[in-house]
Amino acid sequence: MVSREPKEIGIMEIRNVAVIGLGTMGSQIALVCARGGYKTSAADRSEDILRNGIAGIKAFLKKQAGRWKLNADEEGNLLSQIIPCKDLQSAVSDADLVIEAVYEDINVKKEIFRDVDQAAPPRTIIASNTSTLSISQMASATLRPERCIATHFLIPAALTPLVELAKGLDTSDETHKTTVAFLEACGKETVTVSDSPGFVINRLYLPMVNEAFFALENSIASPEDIDRCCTRGLGYPMGPLAAADAFGLDIMLDCMNSLHKELGEKYRPAPLLVKLVKAGWLGRKSGRGVYSYFTKMKRP
Repeated sequence: MVSREPKEIGIMEIRNVAVIGLGTMGSQIALVCARGGYKTSAADRSEDILRNGIAGIKAFLKKQAGRWKLNADEEGNLLSQIIPCKDLQSAVSDADLVIEAVYEDINVKKEIFRDVDQAAPPRTIIASNTSTLSISQMASATLRPERCIATHFLIPAALTPLVELAKGLDTSDETHKTTVAFLEACGKETVTVSDSPGFVINRLYLPMVNEAFFALENSIASPEDIDRCCTRGLGYPMGPLAAADAFGLDIMLDCMNSLHKELGEKYRPAPLLVKLVKAGWLGRKSGRGVYSYFTKMKRP
């Protein structure tokens, strides 16, 4: 008799991972993968960003050594799992999973997906660390849309326990289950949402951060007190204005513009946010945003 029981969806074995883009998020994601025991190639077109990304990983490990109970040998072994690459092709040539972590621009991300699709083996899953953009749209640039998925890590990726997943229109069950298993092996909890602008986390969180800029612009309170209301009053680990400085006001603005375009007027970026970005005040990475980082200041 032929069994009519549904076949179990297989899970592909992940051995080698590549992270494309070694900025703030990419370097943290590479560290997550390495801590999970995976050989991780880290690639960026900019040698300066690549160098700074590796330096940032080393600095982060030094800071977290006590918390993670790492000795010098363990720290060295972890760093040895991360292999800097100057070009995308060498990074993805033997990758089972590629995680794109470049600038939040759909055209840039589609170009990366197209390049990875051409350079990586047919088995390779291509994931995007997008926070607001459509994975289905990125997957359309490839010949393997069934192997594309969104993996939205949160700042700081190495410490935040949750990763938000979004399946595209063609994402296969195998791709989804393999990605969930990989992230669990890296010590992450996952939640799977639909491919909708901002998914769930940023659909809720970014408008709150944007509203903090409106509150500051209207002189409702100082930036320190706005942030303190959220850290001490609401229990947030970081205030919204300090958080915006941390991940970059330009990235915050791009995300809000994307939500505004897709979801309407209530997601309009705060004029003050636009003004600061135009002035080049992008947050920590530029030395000045809502706060100044040229001298040490106590963050709320």
